[in-house]
Amino acid sequence: MPKYIYTAKSYSGETKGGEIVARDEKTLAGQLRSDGFLVTSISLVKEEQANGGVQVKFLERFDRVPLKEKMVFARNLSVMISSGLTVSRAVSNLALQVEHKGFKKILGDIFDEMQSGKTLSEGFSKYPAVFGDLFINMVRVGEVAGNLDEVLKIVSVQLEKEHDLKGKVKGAMIYPTVILSVMIIIGIIMLTYVLPQMMGVFKDMNAELPPMTQFLVNTSEMMRHNGVAVAVVFVGLVVFLNFFLQQEAGKKALSYFTVHVPIFSPIVKQVNCARFARIYSSLLKSGVSSVDALKIISNTLANYYYKKALVDGMEEIQKGIPLSTILASHPDIFPMLVSQIVQVGEETGKTETVLLQMAEYYEDEVDQVTKNMSAIIEPILMVFIGGAVGFFAVAMLQPMYSLMDSIK
Repeated sequence: MPKYIYTAKSYSGETKGGEIVARDEKTLAGQLRSDGFLVTSISLVKEEQANGGVQVKFLERFDRVPLKEKMVFARNLSVMISSGLTVSRAVSNLALQVEHKGFKKILGDIFDEMQSGKTLSEGFSKYPAVFGDLFINMVRVGEVAGNLDEVLKIVSVQLEKEHDLKGKVKGAMIYPTVILSVMIIIGIIMLTYVLPQMMGVFKDMNAELPPMTQFLVNTSEMMRHNGVAVAVVFVGLVVFLNFFLQQEAGKKALSYFTVHVPIFSPIVKQVNCARFARIYSSLLKSGVSSVDALKIISNTLANYYYKKALVDGMEEIQKGIPLSTILASHPDIFPMLVSQIVQVGEETGKTETVLLQMAEYYEDEVDQVTKNMSAIIEPILMVFIGGAVGFFAVAMLQPMYSLMDSIK
């Protein structure tokens, strides 16, 4: 009979999971129901072993695994461990369920590492680009403290909130991205196909073109006769920009732009403050020291100025300076509310709780801002599009009026 991997929950909230042999899924669900459990997930164990002799190529260690995959993995791993499965067995079972091929190979390799005597965190450490400092360090803390299932539950919540934040920000940027992309495509079509046909009339009449019209004609000629060169230059600029943004100077420039430009500044600050508060709260709850927590967070946040503020804060905390004072010294990136709430937490001894509440507050603010983002960007886009259309229209009408005047 086939073998299934399952997780189930009782009416009282108790969870369990593991492997079981049954005739089919319906029979399995009936067996668990008779024991007072309802199935929450179930999958068939395939004959081939997902972990036997897995070889992960060097470059595959830097593959990007979707955040949602890691979120589901952390949650299911927590459930399986709390149900009594060994960590290695739980990882093996989850490797069979994962759909992402690269992640499946990675989990198989981690299982092999654990079979050879290494811990889960040591296995994760082979893939820092996949799991990140936060995931690895929290798992290491959970292994030492003996509450790995609880720590993994905290990690899954953190990943879920991070997934929601990124989704909201990306969703807010879809509208302007689509509009600008369509505008660029239409502009290219106008310059390469429509404009040359209209310009034929003016060339036949030997009319002198106004500067605006001549600029469009020159641009059109360049794109038509040097299309390959233009494409190469465009691709080269994209590659150079991508390379530049990977360097410290590029990261600093982009971070400065996003923090100080009025349109982007509020949402960038809210997203970074929400992530800082939630991650710091999660790390403190897991037993990580303040210095180590700031180090982990500095490697998690992408903005240069937030990273630098936290790295500098590590040295100041070691000197006995409170975190609230450190945050208050950076009012350009940490609003006064952040330092005040942290100070309240330090005075009451409830830093974890108040930081979690602050994270939820800023996450709600991000939700509200992203909902209004299209309303904020739309008038700016309309002005930009109107200006472009107006420029093209005037450039086309000017020579026509000139011709009419010459005919008179």
